Amino acid sequence: MIREGTRAARCTVERLMKKLGIQGIKRGRRCWTTISDDSLYRPADKVNRQFTATRPNQLWVADITFVATWTGLFMLLYH
Repeated sequence: MIREGTRAARCTVERLMKKLGIQGIKRGRRCWTTISDDSLYRPADKVNRQFTATRPNQLWVADITFVATWTGLFMLLYH
């Protein structure tokens, strides 16, 4: 409307859009969630959630993190 030279209050635009059943573009980050599927294979929990090591090199853990970039997802591996 601004490009066409029409001035209107935000509440007027909101009311008209609601009446027409249209929505504007939602900006912001997309919410990524994990949807677990119990039917898929899962590796066994060999440490039974006990992450205390009594000697060096007894237990190793790792983490995989995905970071959204302009070109796609970037995978970070921590160990």
